Amino acid sequence: MCIKNKIALVAIFFTIGFTPLQSQEQQQGKASFYAKRFAGRRTASGERMHNDSLTCAHRTYPFGTMLRVLNPVNGKSVIVRVTDRGPFVRGRIIDLSWRAAKELDIISKGVAVVVVSKVNSIIVPYLPSDEIEIPQLELETNEAPMGINPYWQDMKKDLQESRQVPQKNNSPKTSTVASTSKQSNVSASKSSNVSAPSER
Repeated sequence: MCIKNKIALVAIFFTIGFTPLQSQEQQQGKASFYAKRFAGRRTASGERMHNDSLTCAHRTYPFGTMLRVLNPVNGKSVIVRVTDRGPFVRGRIIDLSWRAAKELDIISKGVAVVVVSKVNSIIVPYLPSDEIEIPQLELETNEAPMGINPYWQDMKKDLQESRQVPQKNNSPKTSTVASTSKQSNVSASKSSNVSAPSER
């Protein structure tokens, strides 16, 4: 009887102890963060570690899984992406990047108790939905009545007319004056030629 009870207890212990953590909705435990000297090193996923990126290391969640990490002391939370494996220190459930630890305000503590939960859908606050209809705008100009023109338009017309009128008036006058003077010279020369033989 005692052996059967021991076997049952061991079986229960193994099933509870080795239940994957990702099947649990929330985990509560200690979180630490990467030191800045780890910047540029390769993670288990193959990506480079960056201090300013919101990433983390977790033992069981697949790479690319988005996790919400909540600091219950101050209520701050951050969403991080799993890119590495760890932490391999007893009692710790997640290793955060330096930026994520700064967002949670645990830099000064070094290790803090956090609540980790998987994010199923991320709501982006600035992403517009497809249901928004953009109103059609009618762009029209305010045209004044036919008799009223702005002062600057009248000035422009007057300036253009004053520039065009002297050119039109001067060019025909000069041409007519030149042509009449040429004609008078030709006629005078003809008359002198004609009158000269008659005197002989």
